Amino acid sequence: MLAEVLKYLNLQSGSTFVDCTVGGAGHAAKIAAKIAPGGWLVGLDVDDAAIEAAKDVLAPFGQQIKIDLVRAGYDRLDDILTELGTGLVDGFLYDLGISSYHVEDPERGFSYQTDGPLDMRFDRSQDLTAATVVNEYSEEELERIIREYGEERFARRIARFIVERRAIKPIETTLELVEIIKDAIPAAARRRGHHPAKKTFQAIRIEVNQELKKLEKSLGMAIKWLKPGGRIAILSYHSLEDRLVKQTIRAWTSPCTCPPKSPVCVCGQQPIAKLITRKAVRPTKEEIEKNPRARSARLRVIEKL
Repeated sequence: MLAEVLKYLNLQSGSTFVDCTVGGAGHAAKIAAKIAPGGWLVGLDVDDAAIEAAKDVLAPFGQQIKIDLVRAGYDRLDDILTELGTGLVDGFLYDLGISSYHVEDPERGFSYQTDGPLDMRFDRSQDLTAATVVNEYSEEELERIIREYGEERFARRIARFIVERRAIKPIETTLELVEIIKDAIPAAARRRGHHPAKKTFQAIRIEVNQELKKLEKSLGMAIKWLKPGGRIAILSYHSLEDRLVKQTIRAWTSPCTCPPKSPVCVCGQQPIAKLITRKAVRPTKEEIEKNPRARSARLRVIEKL
């Protein structure tokens, strides 16, 4: 949804902008062109490979704008922007979820279609991996994670099957885990909808990377660093992310807690932002045809008052 992101961010030359999920710099390169000359682009990512890829893509803009690429998560916004001395920022972009290059590299352990180690870390320097979750979490913890982060109705059976199988030998690869999940889900349910392992893999990935907790923390930081008139654009790809984004935006734009029939506001809670997108913006049919993974994308944008 590159065109939509650029449209709603309303970028100007000389702006200071933070791409909180720079990835391979697909969005960042277009943003760099919009804020040149004289702009400042800060790109964050916990993945070494993403930072290196972004350096190559953004190199042509090095003479036109200031570029800082930082290997760090967006939950460290306060520290990073303070250290860089950016002052208030004109805009933020969050492109959440998992990147294509993560899924396409079997060694990263994100894919349920190809065999690889149970890893799923965005930040490969951290200790917690998918193997740790699968082999060391209690049955109750596994059930909670799969139900809460995967919204999987067979969470209890899947957790029980994982615990039973790992008692025989540790579960080491993605396809081992896929087979266990398939065994746990009744045959009739396996034949409907998405791949049977999709929800469980999503749940484990969210747990390994603490995605929702870090997103909530980061959004609270971003709104403080945003200039009046500046915008935050958030691309989410599943209902849990989008629900958290909607709740956060509602707290910024409609914080009043007075009863609906109250003639005047007495709670004193004033909005600090306004909606730019009244409803989530969805990808076009043409984009979905070119990139089926874009099908679940939701774009929401706010402007600080």
